[in-house]
Amino acid sequence: MDLGDRFFRTYERGRTGLKIIDIGAQDVNGSLREVAPPGCDYVGVDFMAAKGVDVVITDPYALPFPDGTADMVVCSSVLEHSAHFWLLFNEMARLLKPSGLLFINAPSNGNFHRYPVDCWRFYPDSGRALEDWGRRSGFDGLLMLESFTSHRQKHGMCHFTAVYVKDGAHAADYPVRIQDSYTRYTNGLVAGSTEFTRMRRKPPGDIGYWREQWKLFLGKPI
Repeated sequence: MDLGDRFFRTYERGRTGLKIIDIGAQDVNGSLREVAPPGCDYVGVDFMAAKGVDVVITDPYALPFPDGTADMVVCSSVLEHSAHFWLLFNEMARLLKPSGLLFINAPSNGNFHRYPVDCWRFYPDSGRALEDWGRRSGFDGLLMLESFTSHRQKHGMCHFTAVYVKDGAHAADYPVRIQDSYTRYTNGLVAGSTEFTRMRRKPPGDIGYWREQWKLFLGKPI
Protein backbone atom coordinates (compact mmCIF):
# COMPACT_ATOMS: atom_id res chain seq x y z
CA MET A 1 0.00 0.00 0.00
CA ASP A 2 2.77 2.42 0.94
CA LEU A 3 4.75 1.79 -2.24
CA GLY A 4 1.63 1.91 -4.41
CA ASP A 5 0.66 5.20 -2.80
CA ARG A 6 4.14 6.56 -3.49
CA PHE A 7 3.87 5.46 -7.12
CA PHE A 8 0.58 7.28 -7.64
CA ARG A 9 1.75 10.45 -5.89
CA THR A 10 5.01 10.49 -7.86
CA TYR A 11 3.67 9.75 -11.33
CA GLU A 12 0.06 10.92 -11.63
CA ARG A 13 1.24 14.57 -11.95
CA GLY A 14 -2.11 16.03 -10.96
CA ARG A 15 -3.97 14.46 -13.88
CA THR A 16 -7.61 13.42 -13.57
CA GLY A 17 -9.67 10.85 -15.44
CA LEU A 18 -6.80 8.38 -15.63
CA LYS A 19 -7.68 4.87 -16.80
CA ILE A 20 -6.07 2.51 -14.26
CA ILE A 21 -6.22 -1.29 -14.55
CA ASP A 22 -5.29 -3.27 -11.43
CA ILE A 23 -4.19 -6.84 -12.12
CA GLY A 24 -4.83 -9.04 -9.09
CA ALA A 25 -7.21 -6.56 -7.48
CA GLN A 26 -9.07 -8.69 -4.93
CA ASP A 27 -9.12 -6.78 -1.64
CA VAL A 28 -7.73 -9.33 0.82
CA ASN A 29 -6.02 -6.94 3.22
CA GLY A 30 -6.25 -3.64 1.39
CA SER A 31 -6.39 -2.40 -2.18
CA LEU A 32 -4.40 0.10 -4.23
CA ARG A 33 -7.78 1.50 -5.24
CA GLU A 34 -7.80 3.19 -1.82
CA VAL A 35 -4.76 5.32 -2.70
CA ALA A 36 -5.45 5.85 -6.42
CA PRO A 37 -5.73 9.41 -7.78
CA PRO A 38 -9.16 11.00 -7.30
CA GLY A 39 -11.43 10.98 -10.31
CA CYS A 40 -9.71 8.05 -12.02
CA ASP A 41 -11.45 5.25 -13.92
CA TYR A 42 -10.24 2.29 -11.83
CA VAL A 43 -10.83 -1.28 -13.02
CA GLY A 44 -9.93 -4.23 -10.78
CA VAL A 45 -9.21 -7.60 -12.42
CA ASP A 46 -8.95 -10.99 -10.73
CA PHE A 47 -9.94 -14.67 -10.94
CA MET A 48 -13.04 -14.46 -8.74
CA ALA A 49 -15.91 -12.16 -7.94
CA ALA A 50 -14.87 -10.48 -4.70
CA LYS A 51 -14.39 -7.11 -3.06
CA GLY A 52 -12.35 -4.84 -5.32
CA VAL A 53 -12.92 -6.95 -8.46
CA ASP A 54 -14.76 -5.40 -11.42
CA VAL A 55 -13.77 -7.88 -14.14
CA VAL A 56 -13.43 -11.64 -13.55
CA ILE A 57 -11.00 -13.45 -15.84
CA THR A 58 -10.17 -17.10 -16.49
CA ASP A 59 -6.92 -16.65 -18.45
CA PRO A 60 -4.34 -14.23 -16.99
CA TYR A 61 -2.38 -14.30 -20.22
CA ALA A 62 -5.26 -12.94 -22.33
CA LEU A 63 -6.59 -9.87 -20.56
CA PRO A 64 -9.99 -8.73 -21.93
CA PHE A 65 -9.04 -5.18 -22.90
CA PRO A 66 -8.04 -3.56 -26.22
CA ASP A 67 -4.46 -2.51 -26.94
CA GLY A 68 -3.34 0.91 -25.70
CA THR A 69 -6.29 1.73 -23.43
CA ALA A 70 -4.68 2.28 -20.02
CA ASP A 71 -2.81 5.24 -18.57
CA MET A 72 -1.55 3.01 -15.75
CA VAL A 73 -1.46 -0.70 -15.08
CA VAL A 74 -0.67 -1.71 -11.51
CA CYS A 75 0.23 -5.19 -10.32
CA SER A 76 1.05 -5.72 -6.65
CA SER A 77 1.90 -9.04 -4.96
CA VAL A 78 0.85 -10.98 -8.05
CA LEU A 79 3.84 -11.95 -10.19
CA GLU A 80 5.16 -14.39 -7.60
CA HIS A 81 1.89 -16.30 -8.04
CA SER A 82 1.94 -16.22 -11.86
CA ALA A 83 3.40 -19.44 -13.27
CA HIS A 84 4.46 -17.63 -16.47
CA PHE A 85 4.85 -14.07 -15.23
CA TRP A 86 6.70 -13.00 -18.39
CA LEU A 87 3.56 -13.63 -20.43
CA LEU A 88 1.48 -11.57 -18.00
CA PHE A 89 4.11 -8.82 -18.22
CA ASN A 90 3.60 -8.64 -21.99
CA GLU A 91 -0.17 -8.49 -21.59
CA MET A 92 0.12 -5.60 -19.15
CA ALA A 93 2.47 -3.75 -21.51
CA ARG A 94 0.02 -4.31 -24.37
CA LEU A 95 -2.74 -2.51 -22.47
CA LEU A 96 -0.74 0.69 -22.03
CA LYS A 97 -0.98 3.86 -24.07
CA PRO A 98 2.43 4.99 -25.43
CA SER A 99 2.77 7.30 -22.41
CA GLY A 100 1.29 4.69 -20.07
CA LEU A 101 3.00 3.43 -16.93
CA LEU A 102 3.33 -0.06 -15.48
CA PHE A 103 3.85 -0.43 -11.72
CA ILE A 104 5.06 -3.80 -10.45
CA ASN A 105 5.54 -4.79 -6.83
CA ALA A 106 6.55 -8.35 -5.89
CA PRO A 107 8.45 -10.06 -3.07
CA SER A 108 12.22 -10.24 -3.12
CA ASN A 109 12.18 -12.75 -0.24
CA GLY A 110 9.63 -14.19 2.17
CA ASN A 111 7.79 -17.32 3.20
CA PHE A 112 6.17 -19.77 0.81
CA HIS A 113 2.55 -18.64 0.34
CA ARG A 114 0.32 -20.23 -2.30
CA TYR A 115 -2.47 -18.18 -3.97
CA PRO A 116 -2.91 -20.74 -5.56
CA VAL A 117 0.81 -21.23 -6.31
CA ASP A 118 4.00 -19.46 -5.23
CA CYS A 119 6.67 -19.66 -7.92
CA TRP A 120 9.02 -16.68 -7.99
CA ARG A 121 11.01 -14.00 -6.15
CA PHE A 122 12.45 -10.87 -7.79
CA TYR A 123 15.98 -9.52 -7.37
CA PRO A 124 17.78 -6.29 -8.32
CA ASP A 125 18.42 -7.26 -11.95
CA SER A 126 14.84 -8.43 -12.54
CA GLY A 127 13.66 -4.99 -13.64
CA ARG A 128 16.15 -4.61 -16.47
CA ALA A 129 15.65 -8.27 -17.45
CA LEU A 130 11.93 -7.62 -17.90
CA GLU A 131 12.70 -4.47 -19.88
CA ASP A 132 14.85 -6.55 -22.23
CA TRP A 133 12.18 -9.27 -22.43
CA GLY A 134 9.52 -6.71 -23.32
CA ARG A 135 11.65 -5.22 -26.09
CA ARG A 136 12.41 -8.67 -27.48
CA SER A 137 8.68 -9.34 -27.45
CA GLY A 138 7.95 -6.38 -29.72
CA PHE A 139 7.57 -3.46 -27.29
CA ASP A 140 10.59 -1.71 -28.77
CA GLY A 141 10.32 1.53 -26.80
CA LEU A 142 9.67 -0.03 -23.38
CA LEU A 143 11.78 1.71 -20.74
CA MET A 144 12.27 0.96 -17.06
CA LEU A 145 12.15 4.31 -15.30
CA GLU A 146 13.27 2.92 -11.94
CA SER A 147 13.51 -0.14 -9.74
CA PHE A 148 14.55 -0.85 -6.16
CA THR A 149 14.01 -3.20 -3.24
CA SER A 150 12.29 -1.95 -0.11
CA HIS A 151 13.64 -2.49 3.39
CA ARG A 152 12.09 -5.37 5.28
CA GLN A 153 8.41 -4.66 5.94
CA LYS A 154 5.47 -6.39 7.59
CA HIS A 155 5.69 -10.20 7.63
CA GLY A 156 9.46 -9.93 7.10
CA MET A 157 9.26 -9.32 3.35
CA CYS A 158 11.34 -7.03 1.20
CA HIS A 159 9.49 -5.88 -1.93
CA PHE A 160 10.94 -5.43 -5.40
CA THR A 161 9.36 -2.46 -7.16
CA ALA A 162 9.72 -1.35 -10.78
CA VAL A 163 8.08 1.34 -12.94
CA TYR A 164 8.02 1.24 -16.76
CA VAL A 165 6.81 3.60 -19.47
CA LYS A 166 5.48 1.97 -22.65
CA ASP A 167 7.43 4.28 -24.97
CA GLY A 168 10.69 5.76 -23.70
CA ALA A 169 10.03 8.86 -25.84
CA HIS A 170 7.65 9.86 -23.02
CA ALA A 171 10.21 9.43 -20.24
CA ALA A 172 10.64 13.20 -19.99
CA ASP A 173 6.95 13.44 -19.06
CA TYR A 174 7.91 11.84 -15.73
CA PRO A 175 10.93 13.69 -14.34
CA VAL A 176 10.47 12.58 -10.70
CA ARG A 177 11.23 9.14 -9.22
CA ILE A 178 9.96 7.40 -6.10
CA GLN A 179 13.59 7.13 -5.01
CA ASP A 180 13.85 10.92 -4.92
CA SER A 181 11.79 11.01 -1.72
CA TYR A 182 11.87 7.41 -0.48
CA THR A 183 15.01 6.34 1.37
CA ARG A 184 14.09 2.94 2.82
CA TYR A 185 15.34 0.98 -0.17
CA THR A 186 18.40 -0.85 -1.46
CA ASN A 187 19.70 -1.72 -4.93
CA GLY A 188 18.11 1.20 -6.77
CA LEU A 189 18.33 1.76 -10.52
CA VAL A 190 17.00 4.60 -12.66
CA ALA A 191 16.73 5.05 -16.41
CA GLY A 192 20.04 6.05 -17.97
CA SER A 193 22.16 4.58 -15.16
CA THR A 194 23.92 1.23 -14.96
CA GLU A 195 25.08 1.69 -11.35
CA PHE A 196 23.03 0.69 -8.33
CA THR A 197 22.45 3.14 -5.50
CA ARG A 198 22.42 1.81 -1.93
CA MET A 199 23.84 -1.46 -3.19
CA ARG A 200 23.45 -4.34 -0.70
CA ARG A 201 23.82 -8.07 -1.11
CA LYS A 202 21.62 -8.83 1.91
CA PRO A 203 18.18 -7.28 2.53
CA PRO A 204 18.01 -4.86 5.48
CA GLY A 205 16.74 -6.68 8.54
CA ASP A 206 18.33 -9.97 7.51
CA ILE A 207 20.99 -11.18 9.95
CA GLY A 208 23.38 -11.42 7.01
CA TYR A 209 22.78 -7.73 6.26
CA TRP A 210 23.86 -6.70 9.76
CA ARG A 211 26.93 -8.95 9.57
CA GLU A 212 27.78 -7.31 6.27
CA GLN A 213 27.36 -3.83 7.77
CA TRP A 214 29.59 -4.77 10.75
CA LYS A 215 32.33 -6.00 8.42
CA LEU A 216 32.10 -2.78 6.42
CA PHE A 217 32.33 -0.79 9.66
CA LEU A 218 35.44 -2.75 10.68
CA GLY A 219 36.94 -2.37 7.21
CA LYS A 220 37.07 -6.10 6.64
CA PRO A 221 36.49 -7.69 3.19
CA ILE A 222 33.01 -9.15 2.67
